[in-house]
Amino acid sequence: MPPARRDARMSADPARNRWLVLVLVRIVASAGAVLGLMLLTRAAEWPPKLLGVAIVLCALYVMAVVPRALAHRWRTPPKP
Repeated sequence: MPPARRDARMSADPARNRWLVLVLVRIVASAGAVLGLMLLTRAAEWPPKLLGVAIVLCALYVMAVVPRALAHRWRTPPKP
């Protein structure tokens, strides 16, 4: 099978696309946590530090909840 045809067929696979979305959500949430930690450690006053803590907590929440919710939403219904 020519490479162009194989690539077109693979990109149409919904399981692959959903897996990529899950990985992308985890990467973005990890980047947000790193950004929050950088803000937390480099800030000199309390308001920016509190913002850094809030960003880290939100990123951890997104990392824990969003992939699970998407997987639940995309789950194949059980056969009767």
